[in-house]
Amino acid sequence: MVQIKEVKTKGDLRRFADYPNRLYGDVKAFVPPLLSDDLADWDRKKNPAFEYCDAKCWLAYRDGEIVGRIGAILSRKANEKWGTSRMRFTQVDFIDDPEVSEALFATVEEYARACGCDQVHGPLGFTDLDREGLLVEGFDRRNMFITYYNAPYYNDHLTRLGYAKDVDWIEFYITVPEEDAPAIQRVKKVAKYVTRNGKYRVVQVRSRKDYGPYIRKVFNLVNEAYAHLYGTVDLSEKQIVRYADKFIPMVDPEYVCFVEDDRGELVAFGITAPSLADAFKKCRGRLFPFGWMGVLKALKKNDAADLFLIAVRPDLQGKGLNAVILDYLYGLYRKNGIRVIETGPQLETNQKVQSQWDGFDKELHKRRRCYIKDLQPVAQKTEKEPATV
Repeated sequence: MVQIKEVKTKGDLRRFADYPNRLYGDVKAFVPPLLSDDLADWDRKKNPAFEYCDAKCWLAYRDGEIVGRIGAILSRKANEKWGTSRMRFTQVDFIDDPEVSEALFATVEEYARACGCDQVHGPLGFTDLDREGLLVEGFDRRNMFITYYNAPYYNDHLTRLGYAKDVDWIEFYITVPEEDAPAIQRVKKVAKYVTRNGKYRVVQVRSRKDYGPYIRKVFNLVNEAYAHLYGTVDLSEKQIVRYADKFIPMVDPEYVCFVEDDRGELVAFGITAPSLADAFKKCRGRLFPFGWMGVLKALKKNDAADLFLIAVRPDLQGKGLNAVILDYLYGLYRKNGIRVIETGPQLETNQKVQSQWDGFDKELHKRRRCYIKDLQPVAQKTEKEPATV
């Protein structure tokens, strides 16, 4: 028999956050997230999203052993923006047992109905910068620490429970071209044309201390450029501070490209970093006491890189600014011995972003899915009417 227990204590929360390590620790493709970040997500004092979200999470037990987990997030801000009444499910994992998955999702659906929701969708996080999407293709490919890993059987379980595809995200594996490759020459030509008259220029940040003036500019541009994307909500000032504190220590300034106009306004950026997947795998997502050593080593010596974020101001999209970013980054990759890069998840319908890779040696190697289910109202009990003759 499966028992569902709401997570209420710090001990339970740690078991909730660490469950993927127990389930997938021996799977080569699995890369754990940063444990401290997952714990902070559920801390109302540390996560500003609780100003507009309600959330709960649960563990599934059988015979005293954890066999699954799931979280639920009611984002009032997202529902208001998109005109929906949805509950998000998040951080879901379970053994290959229909009784377990059914119990977990039934708990979320019951909570959703109690909150007045008519749909459940996910997996999604509190914001678009959190992990999202269930892996449906690419199970043998190494995960990124900013994305979920799950076994192939999850899709069958969700389908059986009445969940269907809402949107997909795709990820590319790209080989860094040689200097004389046609794709690189095309990027160089466009970048040179865009910056020819000094209206736009690449700004190089020398140290992490110099990020200060750009932090809010970057996230303001994220709010503007990503506003139309699935499930997004604007980040608040407190959230900007939180995400900046989260990512800045892991992003080498050399791997960041800021593009400004002649008035000093940030109009585009690309944020990338040497891959931390192996380092996070070895330390099981724990930076202390010794995990930081592996992370620092990965930042200094690596032949793979992850592309986290790229954005261009909406009114300037299609004007070649993305070529300025790519020209800078590919030059950096070749100089530092980076042979391959992996993109973060991109909506399969986002042709503007995907067109950046036209002409490059790329492989669509992973696909993630957001599922959705319409909730049927609970039948109301009525007294049986007397039969009429």
